[in-house]
Amino acid sequence: MCANFKPLTLDQIRDLNLPDIPFEYPDEVYPNYELPLLFKSDQGLEWRKVHFGLIPKWAEDKNIALKTYNARNETLLQKPSFSEAIMKCKFGVIPVNEFYESKYFDSKPQRWGVRRKDGNAIYIAALYEIARLGDEIVRSATMITMDAIDHPMMKEFHEPGSVKRSVIVIPHERLDEWLGWNSPDIHSFVEGFPEAEFECSHVPKAIIRKTSPQLNFFD
Repeated sequence: MCANFKPLTLDQIRDLNLPDIPFEYPDEVYPNYELPLLFKSDQGLEWRKVHFGLIPKWAEDKNIALKTYNARNETLLQKPSFSEAIMKCKFGVIPVNEFYESKYFDSKPQRWGVRRKDGNAIYIAALYEIARLGDEIVRSATMITMDAIDHPMMKEFHEPGSVKRSVIVIPHERLDEWLGWNSPDIHSFVEGFPEAEFECSHVPKAIIRKTSPQLNFFD
């Protein structure tokens, strides 16, 4: 599953001829952070700032996003958190520069980054929702995932065992088709991304060192 990624860059927006994003967003995203979601309205492609983790209309608060940032494509219709959104075909993509997964060595996880070799953004299939929490309108989205036990790259991630998952990557040439899809049956989009077009490497988290009070004593 994917719980951490870097959204697309300004250069990637220009290279893909996408509309400018009219709001700020963080350089790196975790569950319940806000991020840019791309979807299609009657006016064409549009961006919305959404929470990472789908917040259904019946939710009492935003904390549910900490559990709903990934959604298995196999059970979208059965899970109460996602069933209404999938029935209404609320499809979008979360464009990312790089996403992170855990790779285990001697039972210890390392953070590895997955990215396209050509430097373009990755379109990750997403399902979005709009809910009202009290007086606040909340927009949110989840990444749709698939079984990856046979994928040459993605099967190497996550804890050792028989359960391996991957985000669903929408090919650039199918973006318009996905954003306009009007059926809850998304089987034709459930396929592993072509490994030859992607690369991965160890990307340790940046260590933010706290300044010692003693070092600043004479400042």
